[in-house]
Amino acid sequence: MNNNHTLIIGGGIVGATLALKLAQEKMPVTLVDARPACDESTWQDILSKRDARVYALSLASINLLKDVGVWQKIAASKRKADYSQMQVWQLNGMGELLFGESTHEKNRKNVAPDILGSMVEPAVIEHALWQRMSEDTVSEYLTIIAGQKVVNMDWLGAGRGYRITLDDGKAIEAALLVGADGRSSFVRQQAGIELDTLDYNQTAICCAIQTEKPHQATARQAMLPTGTLALLPLADITDADKAEPQYWQSVVWTLPRNQALELMDEDERFVADKLAAATNYELGAIRQIESIASFPLTAQQAKSYVADNLVLIGDAAHGVHPLAGQGLNLGMLDVQTLSEQLAHDFARSGRTLWGSNQTLRAYERLRRPHNSLMMHSFSALNWLFAGSLAQMRPVQQLRSEGMYRVGKIKPLMRLFAKQASGV
Repeated sequence: MNNNHTLIIGGGIVGATLALKLAQEKMPVTLVDARPACDESTWQDILSKRDARVYALSLASINLLKDVGVWQKIAASKRKADYSQMQVWQLNGMGELLFGESTHEKNRKNVAPDILGSMVEPAVIEHALWQRMSEDTVSEYLTIIAGQKVVNMDWLGAGRGYRITLDDGKAIEAALLVGADGRSSFVRQQAGIELDTLDYNQTAICCAIQTEKPHQATARQAMLPTGTLALLPLADITDADKAEPQYWQSVVWTLPRNQALELMDEDERFVADKLAAATNYELGAIRQIESIASFPLTAQQAKSYVADNLVLIGDAAHGVHPLAGQGLNLGMLDVQTLSEQLAHDFARSGRTLWGSNQTLRAYERLRRPHNSLMMHSFSALNWLFAGSLAQMRPVQQLRSEGMYRVGKIKPLMRLFAKQASGV
């Protein structure tokens, strides 16, 4: 392999996007994913079903996906739900934060709304990524190994990088090893990198719902005493959906762990009625509810993102509270920063040094403080609205007054919207 060979462990959205980014720049890269490859008929079977999970892609993430030739495929599939407005409110207290303009407001002005981002199901993004990775313009520089797990990692010294062994016995050497293998990262564990962790003692209930009123391309987040409740637009996938658009949404409902587990034991209609009441019937009653699931909420961050010839990105490096739906977007910013730093330092070295310690430390300096700030900010917001302390009258008054005053300062609201977009 060439001296700029990169080996990425983990073929999820973040790992695959980095692989495409490097291959487009004619940098040899190998992508190893433990999951078996899907043929097109399997993909179509997966995509025929509505997924309650959805990613809130920021404009920065959309621009990166455009850059690697993936967003074009997502847009062509029409399996996305753009949102032009974001509404944040608390159930008890005054104050509402409203970012952007609704489609109704824009229709009155006869102009297309400026989108703040887009809601896309995980499988839709992954399918588009795998389609792009099979195209001739990138396949010359990209090797994909699917259905194989990494069972061993050996560091060969700064000059050679790593040798990894797969469960079929095959060995691969690379100058740079990238861990993009999720929260339980094997790469991170084998590198001996420790974690800072935070357990919120909360569980999120996730589901897809059809509401009585349309969402009007608005992402909604209610700050409740029990935790946050997000209502996120979903793409209309069936003919019936398209005949009556903008009624399906993804829900992420954060509750104290015991309360969530008790609710998961109830029937779907009971959960739907409880959910509608929790939103104060913001969008009316819930007509249908599908795909109810739950997952515990924790935050974590690697104490280091890098080691000699090794770097962590995405959930392998950090995992945040889903309060603002920024987890994937932070990972995509990792990809953008790492790829830029690699290319910059490679060119500056006369195309001799790839993934040097200096390069990797520069990436860490750029990304870790930002990710730390986001993680702690989400934790602080969660603390401010949920839990017994948050229900004390002085905290309630401070919260209400703060939201009310911030909502009145339009330049500040525009700044927040810009920050959320990532551009």
